[in-house]
Amino acid sequence: MSKVGLKISFFTLLLGVIVFIALGVGKYTLTPEDIGSLITQWLVGDEVQDTAYTVFWHIRLPRVLAAIVIGAGLSIAGAAYQGMFRNPLVSPDILGVSSGAALGALIAIFLDFSILHIQLFAFIGGVAVVTLVYSLARFARRHDPVLSMVLIGIAIGTLCGAGASLLKVLADPYTQLPTITFWLLGGLSTTTLADLASALPVMFCGLLPLILLRWRMNLLSLPDEEAQALGVNVQRNRIIFILSATLITASAVSISGIIGWVGLVIPHISRLIIGPNFARLLPLSVLLGAAFLLLTDTLARTIAPIELTLGVLTCCIVPPFFLIL
Repeated sequence: MSKVGLKISFFTLLLGVIVFIALGVGKYTLTPEDIGSLITQWLVGDEVQDTAYTVFWHIRLPRVLAAIVIGAGLSIAGAAYQGMFRNPLVSPDILGVSSGAALGALIAIFLDFSILHIQLFAFIGGVAVVTLVYSLARFARRHDPVLSMVLIGIAIGTLCGAGASLLKVLADPYTQLPTITFWLLGGLSTTTLADLASALPVMFCGLLPLILLRWRMNLLSLPDEEAQALGVNVQRNRIIFILSATLITASAVSISGIIGWVGLVIPHISRLIIGPNFARLLPLSVLLGAAFLLLTDTLARTIAPIELTLGVLTCCIVPPFFLIL
């Protein structure tokens, strides 16, 4: 087996170990025998509706799966954005995806819509902001299109943040404001399997082009003139990658709220381990992103008497790693 294969295998095994630990630890501990028994009962159709069953199938498992999916999705989107924009500081937040999704969700909360509508508004908000950013960047043809998109994304993201702050001021302080604050801080405590089922198809639609066209990402990391000389339609491929990464990010944010730094730092760590080739970077970013967010979420619900907010914990853990990098 090659060195790349060994590294992928090692981090796959590491993710499996973290999953097993995350399923067992918590306020209600599940032993390996409990987990094996619950899975066996499910397979044979002889389920016992007791406390362990409720904790595993309705609380612990949905949360573990959500951490894996969201961590992997944000990491993939971050790796795609960094390669596409040739900028190591680019992340899923830089084009305003997270800010747009947050504003959409807050509008739904302010209007007292259901959780399904909140997720839908979050997804629409993220996609709408990126569409606006790309449309405005097309008017700056005399300038670097990549730099134009980054700068416009920062500006639009700031405007969305101002809109979110305004909604916090206008919201009912007893009913709406706690929900808004909790959603902006990010977390997985209320995630259900139904939430994952609604977001996974969209995330898969965003992931599929990245997998099929992964070799073209390496060409997009070159200057536009060189990529065009190699026969690549830069504008078309950039649109495809932006749309794909945006679908993944908006779907992730619609489930968990805003969780920062994952899409910025994990691709850097993956690149140090396996190199810049996007075909290799993609699977490792999936594994590292999933493992990191799952480990962080497990710490958030176990290291203190009360559950810590996942978004706050990632902002405390990741910056020191980023400074080291």
